[in-house]
Amino acid sequence: MINFDLHTHTVWSHGKGTIEENAAEAAKKGLKGIAITDHGFSHPAFGMRRRHLDEMKRECVLASEKHGVDVLLGIESNLRGEDGTIDVKPKDYEKLDVILAGVHRFIYYKYFRDFTRLLGQNIFYNVTGLKPTKKLIAYNTKCYVNAIKHNPIDVITHVGFLCFCDPVEVAKVAADYGTYIEINTKKTHLTDEQWEKVIETGVDFVVDSDAHSVERVGDSALAEELFKRVKFPMDRIKNINGQVPELRFAAYKKEHGIG
Repeated sequence: MINFDLHTHTVWSHGKGTIEENAAEAAKKGLKGIAITDHGFSHPAFGMRRRHLDEMKRECVLASEKHGVDVLLGIESNLRGEDGTIDVKPKDYEKLDVILAGVHRFIYYKYFRDFTRLLGQNIFYNVTGLKPTKKLIAYNTKCYVNAIKHNPIDVITHVGFLCFCDPVEVAKVAADYGTYIEINTKKTHLTDEQWEKVIETGVDFVVDSDAHSVERVGDSALAEELFKRVKFPMDRIKNINGQVPELRFAAYKKEHGIG
């Protein structure tokens, strides 16, 4: 089902396979291409490092040539604060092909208040099962919204996973700016009812494996189960059934003469 898997991890962060192995698996499954989107620079334990970007890019080129699939170098960046800061800077743009962004734990947050909310409060309400406050939901939503507004992000990953937000508001802004909402096949991150409301915004989607192991590259099983329950417009899922997604970041780079 997936034609171009925009979300795969490798040993450059905490995936299990190499770039070449992910590309080989993509070719084996008949994909047109993949993006290598290891975790962002602000992850102290297993984030990718800027000093490795040139080497990663060379591996992408070699893997593409060897296996006949497109292999893009990307990043799954972290939302670091309410103002929309992520851990990708303009100086990184020339070396990257794809920018994903999502909420992850135990990163370097921009300010202490972002640490207490994005990490502390979200963990508290997830662990206790208590209803999150409207203030926390508004804060988390603003993190997503401002990130989309202020950065040329291609895909918002697993929106709402371990982070209480208003996915409809996130989707509205994503639709306005040409950012895709991800249907993640590694983890369930929205309820069926939330998906139905997100669909109503008119936003476009991509189905991504979020593969941390080679055999999961291109996996779509969780999405296929979701599609049995929720009526998605298949023409708005831009990386299945032969479609290749148009990337906001690529258009941004072309417009600004980068790379």
